[in-house]
Amino acid sequence: MANCEQDQTEGEVERLRKALDAEERRCLEIQRQLDRANKGFEEFVSTAAHELREPLRDVAAFSQLMAETYGGRLDSEGGLFLDRIQAGAARMQLLLADVVDYWATGSGEVPSSGTDMEAVLGQALLYSDQRITERNAIVTHDPLPRVCGDFGTLTKVLHHLIRNAIEYCGKPSPLVHICCGRADADRVFSVQDNGPGIDPAFQGRIFEVFKRLHGKEHPGNGLGLAFCKKAIEWHGGRIWVESTPGAGSTFYFTVAAADY
Repeated sequence: MANCEQDQTEGEVERLRKALDAEERRCLEIQRQLDRANKGFEEFVSTAAHELREPLRDVAAFSQLMAETYGGRLDSEGGLFLDRIQAGAARMQLLLADVVDYWATGSGEVPSSGTDMEAVLGQALLYSDQRITERNAIVTHDPLPRVCGDFGTLTKVLHHLIRNAIEYCGKPSPLVHICCGRADADRVFSVQDNGPGIDPAFQGRIFEVFKRLHGKEHPGNGLGLAFCKKAIEWHGGRIWVESTPGAGSTFYFTVAAADY
């Protein structure tokens, strides 16, 4: 009797082992299919963006040429139409660049070498310089450390966070402050602004792709914060916001310390 029960148990164990092996093979095949689909989609996005850039450059270049050549001969309505063409081409060019950045981020290994966040911030401020000047914004920062990360990607993260802080501040002179603390093996960076703050009901969706809390009165395409989230998670960190309506917002993100 005991031998019969043992045989049944062993048979059941063997059946479960085979079922587990089959499920594992099925999961691996699904993962391979997903990898192929993701690679194919990234190639599609890159190719589509490349193909769209050339006609967009033509639209931008020829509309600029029309403005320079015929601007003085157009009536007010014609001038308005031309302005709309130029603005639309510029928005589309920015959207294509942001789409490519978003889908290209997160592939490959994160560099393990140290990256100077002071230099990263300096480059991000160069990218943001025009908007800083236009809005009469003041950007300050504490000394920033070295981290393990990709220079170009982290530059774009800070650029997006600074640009957002400036753009959505309704005050005449936006104030932005960047600083850094430490939590175990990570550096915790913060980008603080003096804007209107974000309603808690919307704080969970601002990092989603193409999600915008404002209408067309502010430039943007809803990819900036989504890019930041994807980029920081690729670095093994996390990003979040703390905000009180009327009291500004602070965006935090973590990156591994280079000297830990």
